[in-house]
Amino acid sequence: MPKLDRYLFGEFVQSTFAAGVVLMIVAFGGVFTDVLRDMATGRLPVGLLLPQLGLVMLNWLPLILPLALMLGLMLGVGRLYRDSEMPVIAAIGVGPRRILKPLLLLVVPMVAVVAACSLWLGPWAERVSRQMVSQANRNLIVAGLEPGAFTEMPGGNGVIFVGEMSPDGSRFNRVFVYRQKGGRLDVTTSNDGEVTVDENGERYLTLNDGFEVEGPREAGLDYRLLSYKRNEVTLPAGESKFDPNDPEYLPTTRLFGDPRKEANAQLHARIAPPLLAFAFALLAVPLARSMPRQARYGRVMTGFLGYMIGMNLMLMGTKWLEKGRIPAELGLWWLVLPLLVTALWMYFSDGRMARAKRAQA
Repeated sequence: MPKLDRYLFGEFVQSTFAAGVVLMIVAFGGVFTDVLRDMATGRLPVGLLLPQLGLVMLNWLPLILPLALMLGLMLGVGRLYRDSEMPVIAAIGVGPRRILKPLLLLVVPMVAVVAACSLWLGPWAERVSRQMVSQANRNLIVAGLEPGAFTEMPGGNGVIFVGEMSPDGSRFNRVFVYRQKGGRLDVTTSNDGEVTVDENGERYLTLNDGFEVEGPREAGLDYRLLSYKRNEVTLPAGESKFDPNDPEYLPTTRLFGDPRKEANAQLHARIAPPLLAFAFALLAVPLARSMPRQARYGRVMTGFLGYMIGMNLMLMGTKWLEKGRIPAELGLWWLVLPLLVTALWMYFSDGRMARAKRAQA
């Protein structure tokens, strides 16, 4: 590889890596906050913290990597302009076509990674994540309950005590449940029971042969004692029921030929990210063109705004396809193809207009 190509490739890799690290840290903070919120409200079992973090981050990569690639290239090329290296390179006859090789050495592998995440790894991660949550909602051990210990219910509205538990965490003996509802308290006891999940994904402690005492939290004698044969105590709402035939969880190969509008929308939503990543990478070079004394981050904000508009149009277009507002044959090509054509035109015409104006002067 020529020295110039090695130099440019190194600059592009360093800036893209730095931008990617920063974006991954920011995204991880958002994912961590969302997962903790779901755990605090009881929608997600505590034991699934680390697996869920990894799977959700993997599902976010098709949205993070295109932005990291675009911002990294803009920062790298912008530094070359700011330090007057790009004008020197152009003076020796090196134009957009000449720097295309070191650019593609970075862009092609990154686009391949985005394609792999969007078409295969992302759907797989989403599917495995939902399966894990669906199975964990039926297991008291994973849900955070331990035999012989008092466990606070999410939201701080009560506690649960389980004396004994089966190895798979689905059945238990000697259970005590204390709940608060406004100004009333509720104490439920039972000798045995099990965890049940209805068709809507709601979780219940199904108790057998027990007693329930309900009364005021403050002073008063308004108590009621109930003896029951079967009682269901509602647990905090978990994730929605996992449907293996939902297009969002299906492998990409199974979406081809699926007549449902939702499947067509998912197929186009998975094809679009790698193509958009390639278009944004090409746009980064002409957008990064600047004068030595020009504001350093002005063009970066322009590129970031273009990325936000493009990704939001992709998400909106996916919703329109699901609702049938856009013909299925049109898909997301109305967004991808014009952006690709614009990116190619701007890249290969970069600097020509400026040279034409100088020649006329």
